[in-house]
Amino acid sequence: MPIDITLIIVLALVIIALGILFTFVPVALWISALAAGVKVGIFQLVGMRLRRVIPARVVNPLIKAEKAGLNLELNKLEGHYLAGGNVDRVVNALIAAQRANIDLTFERCAAIDLAGRDVLEAVQMSVNPKVIETPFIAGVAMDGIEVKAKARITVRANIDRLVGGAGEDTVIARVGEGIVSTIGSSDDHKEVLENPDSISQTVLSKGLDSGTAFEILSIDIADIDIGKNIGAGLQTDQAEADKKIAQAKAEERRAMAVAQEQEMKARVEEMRAKVVEAEAEVPLAMAEALKSGNIGVMDYMNLENIQADTDMRDSIGKSTKPKDDYQGPTDPTKRS
Repeated sequence: MPIDITLIIVLALVIIALGILFTFVPVALWISALAAGVKVGIFQLVGMRLRRVIPARVVNPLIKAEKAGLNLELNKLEGHYLAGGNVDRVVNALIAAQRANIDLTFERCAAIDLAGRDVLEAVQMSVNPKVIETPFIAGVAMDGIEVKAKARITVRANIDRLVGGAGEDTVIARVGEGIVSTIGSSDDHKEVLENPDSISQTVLSKGLDSGTAFEILSIDIADIDIGKNIGAGLQTDQAEADKKIAQAKAEERRAMAVAQEQEMKARVEEMRAKVVEAEAEVPLAMAEALKSGNIGVMDYMNLENIQADTDMRDSIGKSTKPKDDYQGPTDPTKRS
């Protein structure tokens, strides 16, 4: 009876030990690699576990590369994994490049992957070029008519410039700049409508793919349309602005004329005041003349009669014609 218990305990311990062994050591993966002809030691797999590397993420791509005829080292794949790269995607890109006769080394492929670019997509784009469609790009011809054009850019990935090369946004921006420049240099918008190929030929000849991760194969104008009459709109705005300036200057002149009129009225009133002041001195002068004996009483009476006769004639004349707005100052020497 004690022997049976001991045997059960030993078997349980053996099963637990095997479970721990197969959990920590990927024996099944080691057998798969051995069957595929990939030399991976069991202790290498244990070392991957200790270095916190998932063995399947490295060994499976290595098996794939071995079957594809690529000569890759396990340490390089493991180092790329530890650097944060995608080992499986790098191996797939290397296989695709080998099938397409593209010269691509593991170091270059790993650098592209670590730079954040999809290296497999780049290899596929080198084989099958990609078409980038721009939005409508507006330009104004020299006759003031707006022309809108949409282009399709056929590009191929340049493997050598993927690291440090500009992306699609730069290509679209450069092509847009070339379209605007070509339309703006046209004398008439009809020339652009009649020959849209001139846009693509001019833009393509400028070498817009320099410094980018792509090689531009062709630029085709997909659609072209007429926009607003920018020149007429600018002339209208300018005429409206000139009109407002003229109105402001006219209002300024009117204000100056009104001010000058008020100033003249003030001067007239000032002169009237001087006349009244001068006429007020006449009685004083007459009194002084009578007192000093320069004139006699009869002379004074004759002057009064003449003044009365003049006033009577003025009254008769005013009764036969409209009254004037201006009433002369009253003679202070006139008797009631």
